[in-house]
Amino acid sequence: MADVPKHVAIILDGNGRWAKAHGMPRTYGHTMGAKNVEPVCRAAWDLGIRYLTFYAFSTENWNRPKDEVAALMKLLDSYMKNCLSIAKKNNMRVRVIGDKSRLSEAIRQKIATLEEASKDYTGLTLVIAINYGSRDEIVRAAKQVLSDHDAGKLSAEELTEERFAGYLDTAGIPDPDLLIRTSGEQRLSNYLMWQLAYAEFYFTPVPWPEFDRAELEKALAAYADRDRRYGKV
Repeated sequence: MADVPKHVAIILDGNGRWAKAHGMPRTYGHTMGAKNVEPVCRAAWDLGIRYLTFYAFSTENWNRPKDEVAALMKLLDSYMKNCLSIAKKNNMRVRVIGDKSRLSEAIRQKIATLEEASKDYTGLTLVIAINYGSRDEIVRAAKQVLSDHDAGKLSAEELTEERFAGYLDTAGIPDPDLLIRTSGEQRLSNYLMWQLAYAEFYFTPVPWPEFDRAELEKALAAYADRDRRYGKV
C-alpha cells in the first residue's frame, strides 16, 4: 500500500460498550480488547507501519468504578507478563509511556523487564500508554526543564521545540502520522496532544474488539487519500 504512515496512534475505545451489547460485563470487553492487540500489531507491521501507540489506560481512568479499575490493573499486570513472549515471537520492541509512579510495584517491575528484554528487537515498535495524560506529560516535562534550568544545564535560549520534545515520554519516537479512534467518539481525550499536532485523524464506529486488519486497511486508505500540505512548498 502506497503512502503508509510510519507511526499510527490508536485510542482503543468501545470495549465496555461492545461487551454490554453482547450481554457480557465490561471487564470481558477489556479482556477481548487486550487479545486484539497482537493481531493488529502483526497486521500493522505487514502493512508497513513501523510504530504503533496504544492508549491503554489514561490518567482519567482512575475515576471509573473501583471494581473496574481493579480489573483493569489486574489485566495490565497479566498483559505485561504475557507480552514478553508476544514481543519475542513478533520481534517487537515494547516501550511504555505515562506516569508509572501510581502503578503497583509488580506492574512497574514487569514493565521494566519487558522493555529491557525487547529493546534490541528490530520489528514493530509498540508503545503502550499507561496512566498517561498529555497534560500530565507536558507538566512533568516542564518541571524537568525548570529543574535543568535551575541546575545550569539548560538556558532559556537553548530551549526549542525539538529540545522540549526530548523531555516528553515519547522522546526518540517519531510523531504519529495518523490517529485512529474506534467506537465512534471524535475527540482526543488528552492523548498525545503535542505529538499529534500535524497528524491526520480517522474515526470509525467499529469498537476496538472488532477492529481488525480490514478496518486498519480502511484507515490507511483514507490516510493515503488525504491531501497533506504541511512541510510542502
